[in-house]
Amino acid sequence: MTVNRTETARKFLKKEIEKLSLQEKEIVERFIKRDRVARNVATEFDNQLTLGERIADKVAEVMGSWKFIIIQSTLLTAWVVLNIAAFINHWDPYPFILLNLALSFQAAYAAPIIMMSQNRQSEKDRMQSKNDYEVDMKAEMEILQLHEKFNELRDSYWADLVRMQQQQIEMLERLVAEVCTKK
Repeated sequence: MTVNRTETARKFLKKEIEKLSLQEKEIVERFIKRDRVARNVATEFDNQLTLGERIADKVAEVMGSWKFIIIQSTLLTAWVVLNIAAFINHWDPYPFILLNLALSFQAAYAAPIIMMSQNRQSEKDRMQSKNDYEVDMKAEMEILQLHEKFNELRDSYWADLVRMQQQQIEMLERLVAEVCTKK
């Protein structure tokens, strides 16, 4: 009396299967065929990145680090100190127009590169969410199948118990009848 995957899926989803989205139908199909749903989204996503996207991610990673902030702060401090103290010929006197131009140039390129990296991270998060949803749906179907199997086992055990009880009653009735006939 075992229920296979196909029967379980059909039993619980027969009425609802037409209402499912394409993604959900794919999950049900994987459940029926016992295919894996879980996958490493990070690896999948990283494998499809172009060279430019990899460079943008690396630039965003470097610019978003404490090491970069410390190095840049040190360079800016040295720039200002050297131009104020006049140890060297003033190549950028106060108000540091050349420094301002360099920082504007850096910001003009850094902002779009960081935004590209953030957009890719958002896409990666969406892929991970979709994968999590698929895994959760398949796990839910597996749990439903286990419940069905447990219910079948319980029903089977009840039927066996009732049958054994009936046999015991019949045996007791025979014993009582034998005892009554011997008296």
